[in-house]
Amino acid sequence: MALPKLQRLWLCEAVRLREEHAGLLEDSEANRRAQVAGGDLASRIETRALLLAERDGQRQAQRHWLQGARLALLLLGLLALASGAGLAVAALGDGQTPVNVFWALGSLLGLHLLMLLGWVVGLLFGGGHGAALGRIWLWLSEKLARDASALHTGPALVLLLRRQRLNRWLVGMAVHGLWLAALSTALLMLLALLSTRRYGFVWETTLLGGDTFVALTQALGALPGLLGFPVPDAATVRASGDSPLPLESARHAWAGWLIGVVVLYGVLPRLLLGLVCLWRWRRGVAQLQLDVDLPGYGLLRERLQPNSERLGVCDAEPAQLYQVQSASGIDASSGALLVAIELDDRRPWPPVLPKSVADAGIIDSREQRRQLLDQLTRFPPARLAIACDPRRSPDRGSLALLAELARCAGSTRVWLLQPPPGETLDSERLGDWHKALDQLQLAHNGSSPLTWLETGHD
Repeated sequence: MALPKLQRLWLCEAVRLREEHAGLLEDSEANRRAQVAGGDLASRIETRALLLAERDGQRQAQRHWLQGARLALLLLGLLALASGAGLAVAALGDGQTPVNVFWALGSLLGLHLLMLLGWVVGLLFGGGHGAALGRIWLWLSEKLARDASALHTGPALVLLLRRQRLNRWLVGMAVHGLWLAALSTALLMLLALLSTRRYGFVWETTLLGGDTFVALTQALGALPGLLGFPVPDAATVRASGDSPLPLESARHAWAGWLIGVVVLYGVLPRLLLGLVCLWRWRRGVAQLQLDVDLPGYGLLRERLQPNSERLGVCDAEPAQLYQVQSASGIDASSGALLVAIELDDRRPWPPVLPKSVADAGIIDSREQRRQLLDQLTRFPPARLAIACDPRRSPDRGSLALLAELARCAGSTRVWLLQPPPGETLDSERLGDWHKALDQLQLAHNGSSPLTWLETGHD
């Protein structure tokens, strides 16, 4: 599966958490395929986890979780846009009354600066993962996923990122991005309102003197002034304390000062911090590795890198049989194979086969099953016919073997053999076979598939 590195490791962590809570999964086929794929222990653990996640629905749950995360981010983004526009309208008003510049500035940047300070403190002392917006985003992502298989998906991502200290940068990107959207919308709304309405600007105080506001105005406007934004002079500031100045130059100076302060102390910090979080996130993801020393992975070492092959181990069968997915990318000319499962010794076998069809014999033991599956994993045939005796009940073990064999071939058919002369076939048992094979989505028939094996068509 062509998945990004983060999503692969995320699935490994989700499978590990699931096995911590529910015990080791039935993984004989996944372990065999991981051993055939080779590589170091981390690569084999990853291969095994991806196979189990695809089989058990955790890959689908991850897709649902990602869809929920994108939807949650979209909803928060729309809320940020509406909030930014509302901040600008509330700060300037309808133009009928003068605008208290410092009250407007506090409305526009007060909450932003408090939240920014809280994020910095959390980054330095608390790991940076406690941002309120970040928590809301992750909570919404979990709620919008709406997938029963996603029980361990969200916690697995949080644990994986927290272990590598990446959660702070992911949440940081989301938080700064949302604030950037809100402040940019507020800035655009300010420009629109200031361009279409005539505003007068004042400052009002009971306790402070005019010199305090002169110093504060010039201090806040120093950096924006370096970027070309206008800054009211001392005389303009003092004159604006009683009533709005009717001079157009004074209105332009106050409007430019207000816009410059919002740009420099609101928009630019969020933009720069968002870019820093994005850079650290990408750098951290590139260095992300699977920690094979975790207790859950230590149990898999002997399974995936055995010192010797152990026979006679039989894990519990899964509660349900999973749908068959034929092997992909197999050339139609890569051969045909006939195999039989647990046939009666009295039945002559094999039938006369065309030269292009190989005989894999009769599978009766676990050792024969393992050898055949190993061979088919390495050299998958284009066409595989599996002969079964429908006089036997379609037990769960046989059906699981049929599913495993079918996943190793380009196309598979099940041959339900006719009973020997003088014997009759139980119609109810035959119906059970048909029902089970239909659930596995395996083609089946009571007629010989040799023509199909030889030519690829009937």
